[in-house]
Amino acid sequence: MAEGQFKQGVAGGRLAPQQYAENFSDLHPPLDPHEALVEADRCYFCYDAPCMHACPTSIDIPMFIRQIATGNALGSAKTIFDQNILGGMCARVCPTETLCEEACVREAAEGKPVQIGRLQRYATDVAMEQNKQFYDRAEPTGRKIAVVGAGPAGLACAHRLARYGHEVTVLEAKPKSGGLNEYGIAAYKTTDDFAQAEVDYVTAIGGIAIENDKALGRDFSLSELTAKYDAVFLGLGLGGINALRAEGEDAEGVENAVEFIAELRQASDLSSLPIGRRVVVIGGGMTAIDAAVQSKLLGAEEVTICYRRGQEDMNASDFEQDLAAANGVNIRHWLQPKRVVADGGKVTGIELEYTIMKGGKLVGTGETLSLAADQVFKAIGQLFEPAALNGSGASIAMEGGRIIVDTEGRTSMAKVWAGGDCIRGGEDLTVTSVAQGRDAAESIHRTLTSNGRA
Repeated sequence: MAEGQFKQGVAGGRLAPQQYAENFSDLHPPLDPHEALVEADRCYFCYDAPCMHACPTSIDIPMFIRQIATGNALGSAKTIFDQNILGGMCARVCPTETLCEEACVREAAEGKPVQIGRLQRYATDVAMEQNKQFYDRAEPTGRKIAVVGAGPAGLACAHRLARYGHEVTVLEAKPKSGGLNEYGIAAYKTTDDFAQAEVDYVTAIGGIAIENDKALGRDFSLSELTAKYDAVFLGLGLGGINALRAEGEDAEGVENAVEFIAELRQASDLSSLPIGRRVVVIGGGMTAIDAAVQSKLLGAEEVTICYRRGQEDMNASDFEQDLAAANGVNIRHWLQPKRVVADGGKVTGIELEYTIMKGGKLVGTGETLSLAADQVFKAIGQLFEPAALNGSGASIAMEGGRIIVDTEGRTSMAKVWAGGDCIRGGEDLTVTSVAQGRDAAESIHRTLTSNGRA
């Protein structure tokens, strides 16, 4: 064990320099051409294609795998991009084990599905490395659309609209585009600055202008956009963080997991990132797993995930939970935070209460457990911040803290569509956001071309 790993408290440089590169290398290395052919040959090319029905973007999976099997990687990429222009990132981050691969007939028959995600990555990587563009823009329509948010939903919407000849302006609050693909996904899932490479690939079609550091509610209002543009698409994502609702959670060392992941993703020197010796993560979703595993990879000695319900209720997939365990993360269930223990304003531990289900409700038992910790990460979900919509001159209907849309992505406000995590029914999945952005673009295009105005 490296000497630096015994540093007290929250500190950087816990590992030897070369260890960081090894720890944060590609989680699933790409298939080489021979491996791709062998894996593609395992596909039954099912007529009813249960894998395709399990894909939120409805990619023709048997078709793109058959194209790989016949040596047509570029044709395979086009089949993927026809439905999902962010197919490269989805191949890396989709929970395929609970979507297409779970539905694979090989999974049912053998317990070993075709590696659909890795095959999708193989094909899309070939096309992107060659910068092969499959779509020509239609003749300019003269219509202008504003897309708020350069995340998966916004980029998918912008690309589809650009294909139809519309002019698209994407307004992004952060310095870099990509949304969660850039800021919110574990570094070992998307290496080599792939998120930015995908943004460049998507916008290469032309007709898409991205303006960064432009935030809704600060630099412009929704009413200004609807007055200036023929249509508006909101792909705002989630900006708020749920509170622990525990005594002392404002102590130094209690941090938001999403901010930790974003900081790590943007760091040029991983050894400079401070991490605790003993880290506790509160939550049971993918963000909790990402924060916990990356804490371990940065050199934390003890990392514990605490979740208030049972294992079967965790939003993180079985694969993600197994990944955490394989990296030495301890996952404990039926525990909810009660009090953050601090000394001199700094976290020294956390007191948790055991929980049970009683009468269909989750309740505390009164019995407590204390864990030593010098860093606590909150990963108990994010909130949509509707304040940005204020001053729009019209109200957008909300439910459960998110925007209500119809089946085409239309909001209650004229000329405004929405998709991704900010809408009611958003699933916090890149692939679902892509589908919603794409489908909203189709609705916008139909509206603009059928009656001449949105």
